[in-house]
Amino acid sequence: MAPLNSKIPAGKLQEKWIDYKSTCKLVNPANKRKLEVIIIGTGLAGASAAASLGELGYKVKTFCFQDSPRRAHSIAAQGGINAAKNYQNDGDSTYRLFYDTIKGGDYRAREANVYRLAEVSASIIDQCVAQGVPFAREYGGLLSNRSFGGTQVQRTFYAAGQTGQQLLIGAYQALERQVALGNVTQYSRHEMLEVVMIDGKARGVIVRNLVTGELERHFGHAVLLCSGGYGNVFYLSTNAMGSNVTAAWKAHKKGAYFGNPCMTQIHPTCIPVSGDHQSKLTLMSESLRNDGRIWVPKKQGDTRKPNEIPEEERDYYLERRYPAFGNLVPRDVASRAAKERCDAGYGVGASKQAVYLDYASAIDRYGKIEAGKQGNHSPDATTVRTLGMEVVKEKYGNLFEMYEKITGEDPYQVPMRIYPAVHYTMGGLWVDYELQTTIPGLYALGEANFSDHGANRLGASALMQGLADGYFVIPYTIGNYLADEIRTNAIPTSHPAFEAAEKEVSSRIERLMGIKGTESVESFHKRLGKIMWEKCGMARNEKGLKEAIEEIKALRKEFWSNVRIMGDVKEFNPELDKAGRVADFLELGELMCIDALNRNESCGGHFREEFQTDEGEALRQDDQYMYVSAWEYKGDSNYELHKESLDYEVVHPSARSYK
Repeated sequence: MAPLNSKIPAGKLQEKWIDYKSTCKLVNPANKRKLEVIIIGTGLAGASAAASLGELGYKVKTFCFQDSPRRAHSIAAQGGINAAKNYQNDGDSTYRLFYDTIKGGDYRAREANVYRLAEVSASIIDQCVAQGVPFAREYGGLLSNRSFGGTQVQRTFYAAGQTGQQLLIGAYQALERQVALGNVTQYSRHEMLEVVMIDGKARGVIVRNLVTGELERHFGHAVLLCSGGYGNVFYLSTNAMGSNVTAAWKAHKKGAYFGNPCMTQIHPTCIPVSGDHQSKLTLMSESLRNDGRIWVPKKQGDTRKPNEIPEEERDYYLERRYPAFGNLVPRDVASRAAKERCDAGYGVGASKQAVYLDYASAIDRYGKIEAGKQGNHSPDATTVRTLGMEVVKEKYGNLFEMYEKITGEDPYQVPMRIYPAVHYTMGGLWVDYELQTTIPGLYALGEANFSDHGANRLGASALMQGLADGYFVIPYTIGNYLADEIRTNAIPTSHPAFEAAEKEVSSRIERLMGIKGTESVESFHKRLGKIMWEKCGMARNEKGLKEAIEEIKALRKEFWSNVRIMGDVKEFNPELDKAGRVADFLELGELMCIDALNRNESCGGHFREEFQTDEGEALRQDDQYMYVSAWEYKGDSNYELHKESLDYEVVHPSARSYK
């Protein structure tokens, strides 16, 4: 097997992308009109790629399983998007954003890709402002910034607590303009179920029309997977209920390697689980850590109400353990610290699986500033509180409303209760510098690839990566491939490869429908999620992972003999759609545990209990695991590991400290 070729350009880190753009192959405008590109998923990565490639003149088809591209899960992102613009004049730079991302990912990301991401970040903001994205602004009209975890500068641009939604509307408008011009054809309520391979290249897809149940064949000179992450393998996560791994997993089974599957992001500020009836979790934006202080009582099992616990009896444990970064340590560090406190008996709320996120001191601070602006330098407590609440409402109002709707508690009056939960997946299809998978002609963008975040993603970087890949990277890199495809005529979908692929999909659906067991799809998904969270979640160990692998195999066997799917194939059947997705999660879950078992170290979102420092921090083994694990599918429960070694030329890995 040839070693993995990441196609990283030669030369200095700062010049790689500039040189690449200057020397890559180009496709002339007349030839672009003959080339067809298929894009799966219309979130930020998919919509921005479709808009950009349509604008360039390619013939583009986009597919999403939602009823509109506007429903893509990117809308759920709340807190912001990073960019190294240094508007605050606080010392930010392209290099610093690059460094923070590499360090935040615990030195498990590819330097060249991360530097490129930091480099194009500033252009993303200009692009979005030009599209009319309503970023928050300062009084004088300049764009506003706030801080996110893992950084000591303010570089996060935001639109209240709905940044993802506003950015997606911008990308969606650009996409719809191309649809109106006839450059893009948009298929909603269509799910990709197979990649079609001809002569070793990706040449199309089989999709299912989710409304009629019909299977369709579509040809493309190249296929772009922009289908998001696989956090729903855990059942309870912050992902939309429909988010799934199916498109990426089908590509994996056709030969695309899967990179770092065990690297999962646990987000520290989620509304805690309230009971067995829950089907998803809600995230409270990381931006709340800017002004909120996280604490637990100093006394174990303290049952007093939070406002009854005096200041000196509170443990602001992040400020205590990590004075340099305080409440703004990276997500993996904050999550593990919360788990440690709860496991030690200091948790709060009915479940004792929660910590407080408190806004009292922020309200007080802002209130005094506002009173001072009005010339009142000795305001009474009521005035301070009223003015402070107005400022907080302006900055975070919709998040506070959401919390109150879900919990019935007013976070202006009592601290929020939060606990870590599964959020983002750093793993995904392995891609090279051009975002191409190990299948020629098949690309993966955004959260669907593994490339930019290493073992832990810094907050506000998901939106940045999705838009960077779609607007600024793929328009160049895909041309480098398609320049050699201009003599390839459109292949008719009657080709035997399309026929065989459709047959494969059809028989898989028939097999699912024919089981006629007694247990619902949902219950299998729930059982898988429980195994994954307990044994491959915030902490993992050898014994638990080995058990999980066997338990998942047994669960998968049971699924294929006892799942019950109501309804019919040739109709709108969400239960059947869900069954296919859960079947893929049952295979992915096993690979995640295999990958976690293989990696005998702790790094970022992968915390092996056997590998930790005396202070309970992650202990990397750089001499043995400085690589990306890229897994090749070899058949049921059979995977071969390929390694892409990570060579750090500019940043020298060191023990990650936020103290």
